[in-house]
Amino acid sequence: MRSHGKSLATAAVLILGGLNLSGCATTEYVDEQIALVNGRISTVEAKVQEVDATAQGAANDARTANQRIDQLTGRVDSLEQRLAQRAPRN
Repeated sequence: MRSHGKSLATAAVLILGGLNLSGCATTEYVDEQIALVNGRISTVEAKVQEVDATAQGAANDARTANQRIDQLTGRVDSLEQRLAQRAPRN
């Protein structure tokens, strides 16, 4: 029985040791994975900055358009008032 107990203990140690070794990632593997993720993050950040710049440009264009509309509204109102003051031609 003693020999059976020793071989069982040896087998358990070998199995646990094998599982322990297969479960560990090497530093090189972890570094590779981190580099991949960092590359993806950098790509996403670049796209976000590009979209942000485009959105800011569109916001500036919209502000300019609104200012021009405000200027034109005053002119149109002035013209409408002049037309309303004129006597109709009959």
